[in-house]
This record gives sequence, structure tokens and C-alpha cells, in this order.
Amino acid sequence: MSDTLQNTGCGGHGAASVTLDEALERIGESLRPVLHVERVPVRNALGRVLAEPVLASDNVPRHDNSAMDGYALRHEDRGLDSLRVVGSAFAGHPYHGDVRRGQCVRIMTGGVLPRGADTVVMQENCEADGHTLRVMSWPEAGENVRCAGEDLPRGATVLEPGKRLTAADLGVMASVGLAEVGVRRRVRAAFFSTGDELRSVGEPLDDGAIYDSNRYTLHGMLTRLGIEALDMGVVRDDPDTLRRALQDAAGYADVILTSGGVSVGSADYVTGLLDEIGQIGFWTVSIKPGRPLAFGRIAGSVFFGLPGNPVSSMVTFAQIVAPALRRLAGERAHPPLRFAARCTGHLRKRPGRLEFQRGTLGIAADGTPEVTPFGRQGSGILRSMSTADCFIVLPLEGGDVDTGEWVTVEPFSGPLSP
Repeated sequence: MSDTLQNTGCGGHGAASVTLDEALERIGESLRPVLHVERVPVRNALGRVLAEPVLASDNVPRHDNSAMDGYALRHEDRGLDSLRVVGSAFAGHPYHGDVRRGQCVRIMTGGVLPRGADTVVMQENCEADGHTLRVMSWPEAGENVRCAGEDLPRGATVLEPGKRLTAADLGVMASVGLAEVGVRRRVRAAFFSTGDELRSVGEPLDDGAIYDSNRYTLHGMLTRLGIEALDMGVVRDDPDTLRRALQDAAGYADVILTSGGVSVGSADYVTGLLDEIGQIGFWTVSIKPGRPLAFGRIAGSVFFGLPGNPVSSMVTFAQIVAPALRRLAGERAHPPLRFAARCTGHLRKRPGRLEFQRGTLGIAADGTPEVTPFGRQGSGILRSMSTADCFIVLPLEGGDVDTGEWVTVEPFSGPLSP
């Protein structure tokens, strides 16, 4: 993160909310990716963010080779009644001679194309009798041949920095002979929940107490993003205790995440402490669920104070925190995938906030995409995030949606992926 964070006057409880786009822009402008680069074996690089370009040290494939089982021949011999089979070329066992006029070589998929041959006829389109081959249906010139460098020419950039490496990427790097690769250090995040009413799983529930679910969803979402996560447990609503927890977290983490304690309740101390020991950029965003979200910094750490309601916490993480974590990790920005779907139910909405209601995607009888709202959309109904597979994104100034209207949907991805 940059050394300074401009306080835009959003630190007071009476301040106006920023829009989601404004929040993302301010956060993005203040963040810098982690600098440290680690070299890891390619096999261990899955999910890491590439820190350097990967170049092809040789052509892939290295040689012209056959894309089919059949016979390698010279296309200019197509007028001959028959060809003489002079050898074979299997994968890893090339034919070392030249293919001359009237000759062909039995070849298998992946076999190196012999010198002199330029085309492969599929075995289904010819008849072989001993060393004599009759071609029943001649292929076009160059057909069924994979040329050297067709996939990757020597010296080409295979993968660009900033890519989060997939299983296919590991195979691509192996195909160019790469044993190790430079990746960004994992982003470190410390997180805890605040609230005297919260209990960890396994503890007894006394009167008025509830189990803390937010730390489990946060741990899962951080893990999905490849973040090195430190769970600091539940911190009670006490300014001194919270101050120590925030300062301890700042000594370890690139990012500090809290859930709860950022609204206007009498026991909500987080934003006040952030103003005292750090810097605050804004603390409310005009989205629903999730309006109270504090953003700032403490020492060298980025700070996000998430709402305490379970759905609000997950929505704000997915829409605001996840893009910031990707930027810190050095990953290239990817806007969320959104498209139109027909809504199968009525949705209630008041203008003034961008809403992320939950729904389930499907395909209508006419083949068009449709989305079915979950039902009750309260910010405390965590099951809606478990049952749904997408957000129904309702615009800032939009109102109610009638059954059959088209809406914008955003499939769960990234931190919300199954």
C-alpha cells in the first residue's frame, strides 16, 4: 500500500456513502503489489501469481508431427495408383530416411514427420496390402500435420506476469522445459471478529450468545484466493483489547480484516480506533447488503472493517476486498463476469443503493438464461449464500423488478467458487 492515504472526509458517522465504483477506484489507487519474489518448482506453483514472463526456449512442438494415425506421404504423388510403405514413424521412434517419389511411411499420432513427406492420410482413408498402400481419399496438402512451433514458437512469451497460475499453465510451463518459476510472495492477512456475543465453535452458548460464522467464511474466501491467513479469533468489545489486536495484526500482515464493530452502535469501536492509530479513507459504501465497510491503513497494513452480518460480510468481501487482495498479490485485474437473465420472481428494491440479491441460475425452456431469487434476502440469512450460485445485481437508482423482467446476474466466482 502507498505510504499515505487521503482522508476524503468519510470518517464521520454522518458522512455520505461512496459508490462501489468510487470505493474500488480509491482502494486501487492506494495499493501496491507485494514486491518479494519466490522461486518455486513448477509443480508447486498452482494458484500462485506469476512474477516474471515465461518464454519458450524451443518450438512447441519441436518437430513437424502427425495429428492422426495413418501414413506420411508426398502430396504431389496424388496421381499415383499406389505407394510403397518403406518404414514406420512412432512417437519417440522417428523414421530416419527420406520419403521419395512413390513412397510413404506408416505413422502414428505424435510421430515426427519424415523428411520429404508433407501430408498425412488417415488410415481410414486408405488400404494397405503388405508394403503396398492405395489411397482411397487423398487429403489436402499439409492436412493432419502439426507444424513445429505451431503451439509456441521459440522465444515467444508463453505466460505474462500477473497471471494466477492454473493447472493448464503448469502443463504449458512443463512443455517448454521449465523446472522452476518466479512467483509473488503470498499476501498475508490477519482477521478476527468483534463482539461480546460471539463464541467460537466448540464453546458453550450462554444467554444471548451466538456462534461466530464470519471467521469461517473469511477463512474459506481467503484460502480460495491463495492468501496466507492468520485467524486471531474473537476479540471482545473493549477499546484497549481491540487496539492491541489491531497493532499485533499490523506487525504481521499485509492486510487486516475485522468483522463487526463498524456501524453506529455504542459498542462499535473499530472505526474510532482506526482514526486514532491509523488512517481512514471511508467507512460507508452505498451497496446492500454491506453499507458499513471501513477502509484505511494501520502502519504498513491495509485495513478492511467488514460488517458483522454474515451475508453483508461475504458480499463486501467479494465485491471490494477480493479485488484489493488480487491487486496486492500482483494479479492482473479481471472485471466480474455479468450477463442478462430473465427473473422468475418478483424482487423488492428501493432506489439509492446498488443491491446484490442472491439467486440460482438456470436455462428456460426457450434456451434463454433465467435466474430464480432465493427468497428472503436478509443480511443475516447466511443460507442464501450457500444455496445460491449468483448475485442478482440491481442498479443504484433502480426499483422493484417484476417477474419476467431481465436483470443483470453475476455468477459466484473467485472467493465464492465451489
